[in-house]
Amino acid sequence: MEDVLKEGLARVAEALATPLVPADYLDLFDPLRKGADLRGRIESVTMETADAATFVIKAGADWAGHVPGQYVRIGVDVDGVRNWRPYSLTHGPREDNRISVTVKAVPDGLVSSFLVRECQPGTLVHLEQAAGDFVLPTEGGKFTFITAGSGITPVIGILRNLFPATDEGVLHVERAQAFDIVVVHVAPSKPDSIFIDNLQALDEAGAIRLVARYDDEHGVLDLDSLTDLVPDLAERTTFACGPGGLLDAIQDNHDQSGVPLQVEKFKATYVEPGEGGTVTFAQSGVTIDVDGSTTLLEAAEEAGVLMPAGCRMGICFTCVLPLKEGVVRDLRNGEITSVTEGDSVRVQTCINAAAGTCTFDH
Repeated sequence: MEDVLKEGLARVAEALATPLVPADYLDLFDPLRKGADLRGRIESVTMETADAATFVIKAGADWAGHVPGQYVRIGVDVDGVRNWRPYSLTHGPREDNRISVTVKAVPDGLVSSFLVRECQPGTLVHLEQAAGDFVLPTEGGKFTFITAGSGITPVIGILRNLFPATDEGVLHVERAQAFDIVVVHVAPSKPDSIFIDNLQALDEAGAIRLVARYDDEHGVLDLDSLTDLVPDLAERTTFACGPGGLLDAIQDNHDQSGVPLQVEKFKATYVEPGEGGTVTFAQSGVTIDVDGSTTLLEAAEEAGVLMPAGCRMGICFTCVLPLKEGVVRDLRNGEITSVTEGDSVRVQTCINAAAGTCTFDH
């Protein structure tokens, strides 16, 4: 509670010293309100392993829900730069507008390390609506999940929704009867295995068949032995999630065997801000070089790009465009927004300038 109070006082003090628009004042007191930029407040942090933590987050009023297996992009400000990363939603059925993600801190991982090592209950994070197609068909079928490390996160979200757990044990709900699931889970060791207790409970309840492989006990997984581990592999659709190298190897293996495969791969990159840069408006087919003090709106109009605009003061949001990749700087306060390829963040072009190479969907 003390940390939350300090954060609130710090935000009020910052407001007194910074030019703000009316919505910014509302954000100070009700940042999760309907109609505000989508945010969430971390309510609890639970360490799953030495370097992985589960965050329960109260999402803003405009959170639209998700399909199990999807991910949410979370934005956090690290050293003055807003960075976005996708994290799979790991919770089971909830009706309280809370969501949960499980984050593994990776070496040199800017955002993951910040979340696991620094974020405490009360911290506000930025959110986007859930996305992704790593989801099971509603009609059921036979499936193999191959997961490694934190690649278990979208799968545990799927399993928790198919087989909810209570104090009395795992529930076998009617809709789950159409699913025959084998989980091949790979980890360096059992202590490093996220959610292993959940997986074992599901296995013991007969909800899934678990094949756990630990590098320190069994050696590195040999994909040529998959049919030994899952004899009816060819009759199943495989869903795989984990490090890129493993997924590439699984892709090659399944391409050769003709077994259907769907993969989920996350990026872990961010862009360093600079002064000015090359800006591309993809739909307009226009690319321009812009200095670090000219607004994106002004630079685009000078180059003949037809731009939406209104107040030109950062108040009406008429000028907002989706930034697909790159870095921009808010000229009012110097705040940096960084977006990696595959993400998308809407930015106000009348108050932001290029802080590196940028691509807009316009």
